[in-house]
Amino acid sequence: MNRLDRLTAILIHLQTKRVVRAQELADRFGISLRTVYRDVRSLEEAGVPIGAEAGVGYFLENYHLPPVMFTNAEASALVFGAKLVAQYADASVQTGFDSALYKIKSVLKGSEKEHLDELDSQLTVIRPAADTAPTDQLLNTLQAAIVGRKRLQLTYQVPDSDAETKREVDPIGLVHYGGSWHLIAYCQLRHDYRDFRTDRIQDLAYAGSTFQTHNRLSLATYLERLRNTAKLTEVCISLDPKMARYARRERYGFGFIKEETRNDRVYMHFLTQSTEGFCRWLLMYGQTVQIESPDALRNYMQHLAQEAIAHWQ
Repeated sequence: MNRLDRLTAILIHLQTKRVVRAQELADRFGISLRTVYRDVRSLEEAGVPIGAEAGVGYFLENYHLPPVMFTNAEASALVFGAKLVAQYADASVQTGFDSALYKIKSVLKGSEKEHLDELDSQLTVIRPAADTAPTDQLLNTLQAAIVGRKRLQLTYQVPDSDAETKREVDPIGLVHYGGSWHLIAYCQLRHDYRDFRTDRIQDLAYAGSTFQTHNRLSLATYLERLRNTAKLTEVCISLDPKMARYARRERYGFGFIKEETRNDRVYMHFLTQSTEGFCRWLLMYGQTVQIESPDALRNYMQHLAQEAIAHWQ
């Protein structure tokens, strides 16, 4: 990236946040802090009102430059985003994204608009059948509650049951995994953090009060704590290379860590929370898969195989 393009990109980056740290700019553009200071000084000399607070970062003072020029790669990324939002976000998020995308398209050059229109018809995202569709008009409400630190009252369907439970929770974040959106929140009833699948939330309302963030874990801290305390089993399997390509499509749902190839076999390493679910997944690969470790999983696979034989006989 030449210096002129970098200065423009830095200016746009400064508009994305209230305060931007120098180290953040250095990391994004792969430059030294000294270069960051020099570039910011150049922008100031060009008349851009950049404020600075020692130990905090840079900020713009009542200045806005619309980023109306997009490269084909940037325009293409918008189409990719639209396809993903359509499949993995609910109606509240999709409506907002579509509105923003129309505004962006309105300032694109003719060639860029044609590029987007042609690409749009040639991209699609198919959500796996196991995935649950996002609950309409829920994600925006949850996002607003997280940012506004608003306590929520929710009616939640108990897993594997028709029963419902009512909770007051302090929402700290949203996570998408296992084909569903999950609300991570501090539960007032349990006095601990809980994971609520959003498609099981039957009713949602503001409780009329707020909570202080310093009394709650951040989402990143919660996820790190979960990783450190979860009961995980390390598993190594080996596969015939022809079958490994099929396993690669689903392995991230089972705690995949790394892969290596030795002696014409593909070795995959996992950290899994559910050894039973993991073994049932392996059954579909028949004699093309071997469990390298631990031995206990081999024994359980034999149990599952005998169970299947007894059933079908």
